[in-house]
Formats: sequence, C-alpha cells, structure tokens
Amino acid sequence: MTNTTVEPDEATRLRNDVVEQLLADGTIFSAEIEVAMRKVPRHEFTPNTPLEKAYDPYAAVITKMDEHGVQLSSVSAPQIQAMMLEQAKVRPGMRVLEIGSGGLNAAYLAELVGEEGEVVTVDIDPAVTDRASRLLIEHGYDKVRVVTADAAEPIPGLGEVDVVMVTAGAWDIAPAWISQLKPHGRLVVPLRMRGLTRSIAFTQVSGEHGTYLESESALICGFVPMQGSTAHREELLLVNGTPEIGLRFDDGLPADPHRLDNAVTTPRHEMWTGVTIGLQELLDTLQMTMAIALPGFCIMAVDEDLDTGVVAPSNKRFALAAVEGDSFAYLVTRRTKDNKHVEYGVHALGPKAQHLADKVTDVLRDWEANHRGGPSPIIRVYPASTPDEQITADRVIDKVHSRIALSWPPA
Repeated sequence: MTNTTVEPDEATRLRNDVVEQLLADGTIFSAEIEVAMRKVPRHEFTPNTPLEKAYDPYAAVITKMDEHGVQLSSVSAPQIQAMMLEQAKVRPGMRVLEIGSGGLNAAYLAELVGEEGEVVTVDIDPAVTDRASRLLIEHGYDKVRVVTADAAEPIPGLGEVDVVMVTAGAWDIAPAWISQLKPHGRLVVPLRMRGLTRSIAFTQVSGEHGTYLESESALICGFVPMQGSTAHREELLLVNGTPEIGLRFDDGLPADPHRLDNAVTTPRHEMWTGVTIGLQELLDTLQMTMAIALPGFCIMAVDEDLDTGVVAPSNKRFALAAVEGDSFAYLVTRRTKDNKHVEYGVHALGPKAQHLADKVTDVLRDWEANHRGGPSPIIRVYPASTPDEQITADRVIDKVHSRIALSWPPA
C-alpha cells in the first residue's frame, strides 16, 4: 500500500509534524497508529486544500456544503481521527466497517488491518463514495470496498465484523450496527446525547437479560450530523416567540413550552457559585453532570444581531442551560483576580428564577465535589424495548432504536 506519486518534501514534513504534535499531547500512543498516520498522504485526500490547512492537527477540512451553508461532509481533524483509531483498537487481520466515507480514514484502517484484513467503507452520498473510491485506488488502497448505502440498514454480503467505526455524528444507535458486530466486537461512534457529542468506544456485554453495549471510553468531539433514516434534528424553542433567545433541545421540547412566554419580563436573577476552573481545564464531566442531573437541560444561543441584553451569556453561541416550568437558567463565567481561572455563575429568569438558580448551583457544586477530574459516566446502550426494571442508571435517554443509560461510576 504505497503512494505511487512523488510527494513534496513540505507535505512530508508537515505530516510528521502533525504526528509529533499528537504524540506529544497524548492523542497517539500506539506505534501502529503513528506509523499509519506518518505513511498515508493526508493532503492527497483533501484536494484543493492548502497544505497548511490539510495538516492542521486540530481542524477539519470541509468537503461538501448544502445551499444554506450546512456542512454535509468533511475530513475530520487529525486529532479526531487519531483519537478514534486509538479507541477502535484495530489489529492486523480484522474486518472493519466504516460508516461515513471520505477515503482518508479508510486508508488508515487499511494500513492497520494489513493484507489479511478487510475494510468496508459506506456512505449514503454517491458523490462522497465516488470520490473516496477514486482516491483510495489512486493511492494503492484498492482492496478497500466502497459501498453507497444507508448504513442504518445491514450491508448486503458484509457478514460480521470486528469493529464498526462511525465517522458521522449519530443521535441513535442503529440495530444493524450491533447485529453486524462479532461477539465482544467494538463500536466506535460520535454519539449525541442531550445535545452533547462524545466519541464513545463501546464493547458488547452479555448480561442477565441479554446483550447490551457498554462504554470503555467517551471523549469530547464534534462531527457533521448523519444523514438518512437515522438523521435527527434538535428542536428550537424561541423564548417569548422572538428569535433573539433560542433554547435547543435534543430529546423533545418541554411539555408546555408556552409557560416560558413571560420569563423574560421578570428581573434577571444572578448569583456566583464559588466554583472555579483553570482556563485550559476540560469540561466534559461538567457538561455531562448537568445533562444527567437536570431534566430540562438544553443549550442556549443568542442571535447577536437581535441581542437586547435580556440575557448575558459569556458565549452567545453555546451556553449550558436548563428549563423548569416557567423559568430558565444558564451558566456564565468571569475571570478571577489572578486571571488564571474563571468562576461559574448562574443567571435565571422567570417566576421561580431563584429556585432554579439554586438548583443549578447545587449541580455545579456536586460536580466539583464528586466528578471533577474523574472518569466520564458509564454509557450503556439497550434495545428500545428494554423495560425500566432492567436498567439501573442516573439518567435514561430514550431514542428510536435504543435506550441510552448514563451512570456515574462508584466513587
């Protein structure tokens, strides 16, 4: 599997620089993945892209957008690709199904499975698969099987595979992904839960009531959403009927959203929590703590062109928020005196603003005491038909095909 073209020295240097950076930050820790990412010419799979952009360790390359500017296809950042490859634990001789094609990741997988292994890459968009097929053949990866199909359905003639690797943002777990896995196989998928996306490495577990998936790792990521029968859009609630303040819900709107209509007519309640974090501290467990603990968890965004100052989030495009009845609250931050940390605060509006702000503050302090710096919650995937009494969890999220159970590991 060698590249038949002569690469510019600059591309080789940049590719090695990317690998060195990902080794240094701990993203790459397997020699096999290091070798594959040094070998495959990433820039050849991102044509018409400047070398510096193609080899940015932390930036994706967008390859297709719709008429509204919505991203439909991309080549993930090297950091995300390396992270998911490490989660997948692909070994020589394995059979791998990749869902969401582009060519580059399939080339990495082909290097990892070797001559005795097999890679099948699937995408619903024929333009994407045509491009992937052409690039793979051009660069010596002609053994990779490229399929145009909706991967929510079983792939004809595939049989069972050791690893299913999903490289598009998924809201649900399609039953076909599980049915095509060998016993104890591995599913790596960027799964969206309550508006938060994590790249999760699942393994199959046999329990008292049947087989389910259990997470081995869950890492923050972002992905172009999946298309086809498993596509799912968040629902947007415009507070007071105006486009200024939008609350995005991933699993359905509140039972009576009109109860929020008058929330913005009340004075804004503001409080500071005393919970501080470092400027570079990861917030994955904080986000998940709020998503698990608060039934009305959502994401708030403010249209900057229409902003009247009714709300004042630190980030107008993405603020963790929660709704309870006729009130809503969101997180804010401010720099501490040493300018090395930020403190979390809570703003709330509505008749029960103070009560909700107190509740969100309690969640923040629980995170600080019990989950900060600790492991992510354990994520289990059960069939949608699984009854409540067979699931023990801190939060269960019902999807179309599955029930996602989130539980904090024992202290």
